Amino acid sequence: MSFDMGPAILFCPGDRPDRFGKAAERADAVVLDLEDAVAPEAKQAARAAVVASALDPARTIVRVNDARSGLLADDLAAVRRSPYRVVMLAKTEGADDVDALGDLDVVALCETAAGVVNAAAIAAHPRVVALMWGAEDLVASLGGTSSRDRAGAYRAVALHARSTVLLAAGAAGKTAIDAVHLDIADVDGCRAEAEDAAASGFGAKAAIHPSHVAPIREAFAPSDDEIAWAHDLLAEARLAEGRGVFRFRGRMVDEPVLRHARAILAREARGATSPAP
Repeated sequence: MSFDMGPAILFCPGDRPDRFGKAAERADAVVLDLEDAVAPEAKQAARAAVVASALDPARTIVRVNDARSGLLADDLAAVRRSPYRVVMLAKTEGADDVDALGDLDVVALCETAAGVVNAAAIAAHPRVVALMWGAEDLVASLGGTSSRDRAGAYRAVALHARSTVLLAAGAAGKTAIDAVHLDIADVDGCRAEAEDAAASGFGAKAAIHPSHVAPIREAFAPSDDEIAWAHDLLAEARLAEGRGVFRFRGRMVDEPVLRHARAILAREARGATSPAP
């Protein structure tokens, strides 16, 4: 089962119901967070706020605490009293973690060493609709202290995890969601990551601040030149049908190149149906 709520997915603390509607209006989908964004003493209030809310279930995800936290059962009880049926499971480490969620659709957050190593098995689970990766918890699970180097680029282990989760999702026919960009002021850095994510095959990128929604959408929307190239290439392919490989504007074209063009037009169509900011 594929998963498509649009390219920009915005996290919102579960204990801030005053922000729920605004987050949903600004992004393609919203994650009501019961995990890291909520202090321990505010967990119950956050659950109650999620139950009482009335966002569009087709564009709402609830992030629940991980299977080893001791908090998951209460989170799931709240979700089942809410209108929402898609959960993001924090620190998913194996397919058995997903089994405990019953008939809910699951965005599996692979953000520990075990979760990344087991990403393929997690992606293959029938209740998993998407995979997301996370850098900070991953590095912490390894005993490290930072996911980025002094220049701000991801360290090799984080890039490996990102690629592993993307490949696992792709192999299972599921959507991959790129991690959040934690530096809120660094809009250009968020845009650059989103551009790479879109070009690499991620279906969406998550954000922790509304200012990152626009650059993510812009990054996932193909340019006018890309759209024109795709239309022209596919038109030429129709004329060349039956010839196999052919030449277009000096470049050899075979099926993988045609698939790139189709992906561009799919992104164009997807952007046209995304909610307005």
